[in-house]
Amino acid sequence: MTRPFLGFGLGLRTEHYSHILEHKPAVDWFEILTENYMVPGGKPLDHLDKIRNDYAMVMHGVSLSIGSTDPLDKIYLKNLKQLVQRVQPQWISDHLCWTGVDGTNSHDLLPLPYNEDTITHVVDRVMQVQDYLGQRILLENLSSYVTYKDSEMSEWEFFNEIARRADCYILLDINNIFVSAHNHQFDAIDYLNGIDIDRVMQFHLAGHSYNGEMIIDTHDNDVCDPVWTLYATALQRFGAVSTMIERDDDIPSFSQLRKELAIAENIAARTLPADALTLSSGDASPEFEYTEFKYGHTA
Repeated sequence: MTRPFLGFGLGLRTEHYSHILEHKPAVDWFEILTENYMVPGGKPLDHLDKIRNDYAMVMHGVSLSIGSTDPLDKIYLKNLKQLVQRVQPQWISDHLCWTGVDGTNSHDLLPLPYNEDTITHVVDRVMQVQDYLGQRILLENLSSYVTYKDSEMSEWEFFNEIARRADCYILLDINNIFVSAHNHQFDAIDYLNGIDIDRVMQFHLAGHSYNGEMIIDTHDNDVCDPVWTLYATALQRFGAVSTMIERDDDIPSFSQLRKELAIAENIAARTLPADALTLSSGDASPEFEYTEFKYGHTA
């Protein structure tokens, strides 16, 4: 697999619409929060269409609930597919988690037990989603604050096995690795080394907050120095991976956020050979093909 390299991007936020449309800043790509644009019309979609004319985009969701025991939400998937057709993103991602049960959305990204039964369950659901959408998806690792007694393996072993069996890709959140490593007392480097190089399609960077001895993934601060260091280590292992910064609260000016993204660019330039950072594009899953329509199959 030749990994597309989009360069360095930012999350598209409503606070920055006007600046982007007026100034067309030097950003390689934007990531949109999928659910914000699952609407029949209005200003968000209008702004999205205009910005999409000038920038590559990827879609990042929070409501797929791939690990839930509820049936996959057919309405959600239909709306997702319609938005994909409109945006034509480079790829689609969501989280390796569950977000609700019995039809109730917790509006939180909840971790899963790391065992064989969960792997089998999640892999089947990922394959259903990929079959319905006609392309591979990316799954992101969480920041987590609890563990399960039923877990039989490390998070990275669990994550890697799902990606292999479902033949999907990974969105590796560097900050989330740092947060979970602190909260659960494991070595973040072990996590990086446990993930297949060819499965990683994108990196996330973000800030966090301390709540006593626990770190919370709040996306309301700048990326801290230890996460930048971990990012450099990830680049050494995985090479050039499309990288973006998430900011969802206490959102600064676009110019300030762009300066922070320049730190990622500088770290990559110091860590990788120049020719590795040549921008490319293309379908993240060109060889994807299923001959059997499986959507609706019971896991």
